Amino acid sequence: MSIIKPFRGYLPPSEIAGKVSSPPYDVLSSDEAREMAQNNPDSFLRIIKPQIDYMPDSEPCGDSLHQHAAENLRDFIRSGKLEQDHDLCFYLYQIIMGNHTQTGIMAAVSVNEYNKGYIKKHEFTRPDKEDDRSRHIEITNANTGPVFLTFRNDGEFQKQIEAINNQTADIFFQADDQTINKLWRISIPEDQKSLSSYFQSIPTLYIADGHHRAASASRVQKIRQDSNPLHRGDELYNFFLAVIFPHNEMQILDYNRVVKDLNGLTDDQLLESIKSNFLLTPNPSPLAPDSPHTYSMFLNEKWYRMEAKEHIISDDPVEGLDASILQNHILTSILDIDNPRTNKRIDFVGGIRGLEELERRCSLDAKVAFALHPVSIYDLLAVADACKVMPPKSTWFEPKLRSGLVVRLLD
Repeated sequence: MSIIKPFRGYLPPSEIAGKVSSPPYDVLSSDEAREMAQNNPDSFLRIIKPQIDYMPDSEPCGDSLHQHAAENLRDFIRSGKLEQDHDLCFYLYQIIMGNHTQTGIMAAVSVNEYNKGYIKKHEFTRPDKEDDRSRHIEITNANTGPVFLTFRNDGEFQKQIEAINNQTADIFFQADDQTINKLWRISIPEDQKSLSSYFQSIPTLYIADGHHRAASASRVQKIRQDSNPLHRGDELYNFFLAVIFPHNEMQILDYNRVVKDLNGLTDDQLLESIKSNFLLTPNPSPLAPDSPHTYSMFLNEKWYRMEAKEHIISDDPVEGLDASILQNHILTSILDIDNPRTNKRIDFVGGIRGLEELERRCSLDAKVAFALHPVSIYDLLAVADACKVMPPKSTWFEPKLRSGLVVRLLD
């Protein structure tokens, strides 16, 4: 059973929604965010990346930075850049990127269900990132960005939202990343009841992106529950902001690797070492991997196609992933990168940047690059159902959800 609740969101007026909304906090560096918001005082980056209000060498850190975010959030509300809805609402959110469209429900989702494992994970979280997000939520008293969830769609979801989706959207704009964003308020009690009932029939939700936001919401719930002798369980801190999309509308791109050196090997020695576990053939031009267990490698200005040999392919939901095969049979065993989370010799490049980015990196600060076939949504669900985690940087979801379209306060 998946419990979702309507809430009174804070939304930008429709005429400035495109100026207010921003990419999520974790896809931009401080310098990139500073440049993006340079001529836009309405950008929500001033709340989720508040360091942009300071010169690069004078940024505050820790709680001081989050307090500045809270001040900016209060200013956005006071000045009317964010306005609270009068009625409890669900929100239908549609984002279009090129030929891809995905439509989901924005709602308050139960922290207790996350704590009990009904909202499943596929990634580890880092304590330092949890610390930072928890303090951001506590000090701003808000969910400033949604957790990106999915569920196994039986086809009924489209029937639930069809009538709403055919209405004129309350918010409609094209963002700076060229995505088309639409938002509808769902305020009619009968519609809300129908959606709530439908999601109660969904046994499991899955985190696609936003593991640190979900973990931090759990931390904040415990802090506030422990300090509230009258805790009932229905307080706003018992829920977190999420957008829930059907699994068949999810788009996962490749997440590629660049390595800074060859661990003392020559090019020929690396190629010979790879051949024991992979079929290796030259590619005359850059070609993305065309199927699972195939890879494209860029080495010394040449492209190669690699195909994993049968004896290293596993039926295990984690060990059988292309990222695991690459990690176990090249990155660890040949290039001596045992922990990609902490090893400074490896970096990760989202597939949205294309194969030319791998070529560029190899001309600058890397010796070899590996392009992977995208993980399927079914791979992700299988790993989460097995209560396991994927290797680091296995999934790159596109399009990225906009922040600042709906904000949810915790009291």
